[in-house]
Amino acid sequence: MTAPITAPERTILAYPRDDATFLLVLQNAISAFGARGYHGTSVRDIATAAGVSPGTIYNHFGSKAGLLEVIMNRGMDVLINASEQALYDAPAEPLARLDALVEAHVRVHAASSTESYIGNSELRSLDVARYATVVAKRDAQQRMFDRVIADGVQRGVFKTSDPKSAARYVVTACTAVASWFRTDGAMSIEELVGHYQQISRRAVGFQERR
Repeated sequence: MTAPITAPERTILAYPRDDATFLLVLQNAISAFGARGYHGTSVRDIATAAGVSPGTIYNHFGSKAGLLEVIMNRGMDVLINASEQALYDAPAEPLARLDALVEAHVRVHAASSTESYIGNSELRSLDVARYATVVAKRDAQQRMFDRVIADGVQRGVFKTSDPKSAARYVVTACTAVASWFRTDGAMSIEELVGHYQQISRRAVGFQERR
């Protein structure tokens, strides 16, 4: 049985400059890809859900692959921008910078469960050039964590003997919140952020002073 396309919510990937039709198609594509997968969704499926013609989708995005590219690239751009802003605002101290990065990463993924699912499950559906662009952005996001944790180790604030692996673990753990966190669940977003900050502190070997 084909999974239904549920009514879309406003996506975290929306930009102020997006026109109404572009945004309508984008939101319905996110809903469709999340429910049926990229290969299980046709341009006509998205057009029908959005109440537009297939030609409108081609005019705005070029192709179904172009739609997926927008979702994947914007997802990474939103995450990178939030992380860069968090580091800019944080004190120049390793623990504060790690906490800030974790908060940004967790908040973005908690607010974009379907978009994150698509980003993780459909990477293989991109062509070579589009794949390389998205992976480069993922690597840039990972390097922010790498640098903060390596700096903390160098300063003696973090005690992990393997900062690279610790950084990968932290990113993977924080990304996973998209798969289970619900805004109407038992844990608030503030509690979620605090929980993952504690997980990340343990992962890098930070010890509270007694």
